[in-house]
Amino acid sequence: MATPFVSGTNMRHPFGFVKTGLYHGVFPPSLFRYSGATLIRYQICPVHPQAHIFEITLTVDRPTPEGQALTMPSWIPGSYMIRDFARHLVSLDARAGDRPLAVAKIDKQTWQLPPVDGPVTVTYRVYAWDLSVRGAHLDTTHGYFNGPCVFLAAMGHEDQPCEVTIQAPAGAEFATWRLATGMPRLSGAELDFGVFKADNYDALIDYPVEMGHFEHARFEARGVPHDVVLTGRFRVDLERLCRDLKPICEHHIRLFGEPAPVDRYLFMTLVTDGYGGLEHRNSTSLMSPRGDLPLPTDGPRQVRDGYRSYLGLCSHEYFHTWNIKRIKPEAFTPFDLSQEVHTELLWAFEGITSYYDDLALARTGLISPDSYLELVGQTLTRVQRGQGRLKQTVTESSFDAWTRFYKQDENAPNAIVSYYAKGSLVALALDLTLRERSDEQVTLDDLMRLLWQRYGEDSGGVPERGIQALAEELLGESLDEFFQLALYSTEDLPLAPLLAARGVVLHWRPASGHGDNGGKPAKGPVPVHLGLRASTDPLGARVQVVYEQGAAMAAGLSAGDVIIAVDGIKTDAAGLDSRLQGYQEGEVVEVHVFRRDELLRFRVTLAPSEASTAYLTLAQGGLTDKGRAWLLGQQ
Repeated sequence: MATPFVSGTNMRHPFGFVKTGLYHGVFPPSLFRYSGATLIRYQICPVHPQAHIFEITLTVDRPTPEGQALTMPSWIPGSYMIRDFARHLVSLDARAGDRPLAVAKIDKQTWQLPPVDGPVTVTYRVYAWDLSVRGAHLDTTHGYFNGPCVFLAAMGHEDQPCEVTIQAPAGAEFATWRLATGMPRLSGAELDFGVFKADNYDALIDYPVEMGHFEHARFEARGVPHDVVLTGRFRVDLERLCRDLKPICEHHIRLFGEPAPVDRYLFMTLVTDGYGGLEHRNSTSLMSPRGDLPLPTDGPRQVRDGYRSYLGLCSHEYFHTWNIKRIKPEAFTPFDLSQEVHTELLWAFEGITSYYDDLALARTGLISPDSYLELVGQTLTRVQRGQGRLKQTVTESSFDAWTRFYKQDENAPNAIVSYYAKGSLVALALDLTLRERSDEQVTLDDLMRLLWQRYGEDSGGVPERGIQALAEELLGESLDEFFQLALYSTEDLPLAPLLAARGVVLHWRPASGHGDNGGKPAKGPVPVHLGLRASTDPLGARVQVVYEQGAAMAAGLSAGDVIIAVDGIKTDAAGLDSRLQGYQEGEVVEVHVFRRDELLRFRVTLAPSEASTAYLTLAQGGLTDKGRAWLLGQQ
């Protein structure tokens, strides 16, 4: 989704859209009432924060003659899983003037009103207790919602302009609440509640809203104002955060070419114990642990691992302003939010974005080359450790996102590969391959700019094989062998020689423990390994994943087991590695576990970790000229 788009009157698939213009200015409230369009009016109020209830009133001035139908999306763009938002709707009433209307429910997300003359008004309540970037959440501390969770679509009128009144909760305790959203404002002062507008239904549901008490700051990047809103309890150097976000945003704007496709942009972060992000047309919703924010006590150039992760998340979602919000798969044009929409291209829209998110940190000097190479090593490790990389291609992972990647279970590492992680490695290999074959004259940067020109604001979506076609057009030769290997096979990518040509050496080693994420050389002797991943449990170490071909699986341990002792000595997740110190390959240890409420005993023959942990180092002479051109963006 990108610029506003229009649907026809298709009642089976109401969320089909084409593009129109985008404007972020402020219009007088009477603009739409005299334009000849049917104005769709919404009013949303957090009527009962203690019960987590939003009340929404929808008024359709000119309902469809056959009777107005209403529907709610099943999923939210950027998160590819059926979420059935209509299940949170707890009541619905309709009226024509003072006359109640009968409401017939057609399916899980569609309602039908009888034919009437004149406007209809629908009032409904939505339960909001999903603390994520995808849903709606309301309590006495703050409110948040995404449009698909709260706004019914008036079917047949999805292309019509919308006016939205957002009200504050009633009560003195909420009198100081403020509101942040990228939705264009019609009335009210900045950060106040008021009246807003959207060009059509698709635009309406792409402006998330945060309300409550929050910190706010602003910076400018390439002439575009960018707002930062942080909600929760935290300590932060807000000036430092803005100073670091500015070069990231400018990097992405310059990469695709000015002007930026937005007139303003909003970073919204809920500071909690979660992590994640979701892109929107001119904003992003983020969740971040408190420890990932920059602290006033940090050094001026210090970038802790957590802060590096947060900056990478911001970079990732900002890059999506182009790569998925405006450049998008052909399968998403028109969108259908009533059911799954399959595409093999998520490796590109998420994988390429995952490649550039951290690369931008290095190119802007926010992190060192060594720090960036550590991140690449961690990505290589995540992909290599799962046997799923040998069973599923990255295009299959994209296509099956709805039922596999977004519905992962304890066997996921053994069965699937991440189109984020492997997709970023495909992007790295493609970038280095283009550079190598063209003597640095063609890069992935050029390919992204061409994608923007061909499939950006006012063009159709990218065909399933469209990225290969554009890459070959730029290079002037076939890349079929590369794309067959990278996208349609489970073979490993040829990254070692590509990196070596740029002064970077790829190393593989065994894991040094259960918490070893890769990216760095090993410290100390390499221990034997159980072949599982565990987390903290009050009783001991809860097994999260049992890896295929590992010692634990051969012995019969399963995900969900809680390891309480090794060779008769109590253990937990933190102490599992130390309990295995001193043991050697081939020795047998006795492992006691609880499976459900039953105590079981297993004899595990220990084996060394396989060399599936990656780290990268600079060659003795450092980065080559080609390496500096790639990693640092230097010519």
